[in-house]
Amino acid sequence: MLKVVRGGSLTGLRGKQLLLTIVAVFCTTLLIWAWEKTPLVGTLLPQSEHFEILSPVIYMEKPTSDPVYPKLPTSLTNDNFDTVSSDESVTTKSEQEFGAAPKSSANANSHEKGDGESSVESTTTEKVCNYAKGKWVADVRWPLYSGFGCKQWLSEMWACRLTQRANFSYEGYRWIPFNCEMPDFEGSAFLRRMRDKTVALVGDSLGRQQFQSLMCMVSGGRESPEVLDVGIEYGLVKPRGAIRPNGWAFRFPSTNTTILYYWSASLCELEPLNRSDPLTSYAMHLDRPATFLQQYLHRFDVLVLNTGHHWNRGKISANRWVMHVGGAPNNDRKLAQIGEAKNFTVYSVVRWLDSLLPRHPRLKAFFRTISPRHFMNGDWNSGGSCDNTIPLAGGSEVKQDGSADPVAEGAVKGTRVRLLDITALSQLRDECHISRYSVKSSTGVNDCLHWCLPGVPDTWNELLFAQI
Repeated sequence: MLKVVRGGSLTGLRGKQLLLTIVAVFCTTLLIWAWEKTPLVGTLLPQSEHFEILSPVIYMEKPTSDPVYPKLPTSLTNDNFDTVSSDESVTTKSEQEFGAAPKSSANANSHEKGDGESSVESTTTEKVCNYAKGKWVADVRWPLYSGFGCKQWLSEMWACRLTQRANFSYEGYRWIPFNCEMPDFEGSAFLRRMRDKTVALVGDSLGRQQFQSLMCMVSGGRESPEVLDVGIEYGLVKPRGAIRPNGWAFRFPSTNTTILYYWSASLCELEPLNRSDPLTSYAMHLDRPATFLQQYLHRFDVLVLNTGHHWNRGKISANRWVMHVGGAPNNDRKLAQIGEAKNFTVYSVVRWLDSLLPRHPRLKAFFRTISPRHFMNGDWNSGGSCDNTIPLAGGSEVKQDGSADPVAEGAVKGTRVRLLDITALSQLRDECHISRYSVKSSTGVNDCLHWCLPGVPDTWNELLFAQI
């Protein structure tokens, strides 16, 4: 009996110890989880250390009331948008060389190493790589090409070395992410990575700047007579009476790599309402992607989309664009607001693209966030200027986790489309614009929207290269 009592006492004691141990482990786990979810250190930083977007003139904010953009028409996923050619085939070798599209946005910013060897960081043990969170640092190896050269690809109006500007200290800085590796950009490495592939940039004039920057970076700014103009393959020819074609496409024969740009400022399908009238208005189909995307998507291996600065009443009126939804003129007052229409279109295009990515497993698609403006004391047509020439006068670091373009960030969330987040890091570079040195602007008109090249768009392409 004594042994039984002693055994029972000992068992009870051990049971209590085990219970206390379990409680302690549970409490410790709870505290660690709470710390990770609410990092106290970040909240203790002075307000001046946190980046804030300063430009209120671009439509990036989400509507505060019931949003329009999630209510998308079912036509977004209709088969008539799928223009995959009947002879298209995706080989196992192609998937191994380039990698399939990510299954969700959770690994959209995971760092990939080498040609096809990916290393997805575990969200349970390491922080997800955020290329947009980091700092600008001086680097004597930058820029990556000469501002006096690259005349084969670079427009004179964006080559600030060819203007009367005297200060070029802005060229000697590179972007360093805090928590992920970003390899040095090398043109030869890019071409090897993109062997037998096509890189397409579709968007407005800021997309064109990124395209010209990429051509200069890949060629090293050197004359490259061997590069082939293949624009005709994509219908990119100069129409009669036009100033320029709607885009360009060039192929590097050494690796069979094609890099192209298509101008689509709104990313919408634009349909002439009267084809026989040269001054006709155009149906601006907010729920349909640009015809070029529908027609050539199956030929792309990397796609970068952008839109933003043409979404204002002046541009829409000047272009004679009439908003349409569901094939008919828009009669929704809320959607008639420019900001709502832009947000609706961004969500529409991203969801259309995401619906087709399973059929194009080799395609890596990105939506680039909006490029910030830096007009001070007015706008482009009311005396606005950007006179600062001191690099990083407003700070050098971006510490926020979320994007400074919440609409683009929200649109890609939960999709296979990746975010090319450049807004906050570009906001810090107000000294890098064309400014008063534009060769084509009127007297007193400053360009505080477009960038000098070499310049900030080079960094956008470094971020793109790191993520493909």
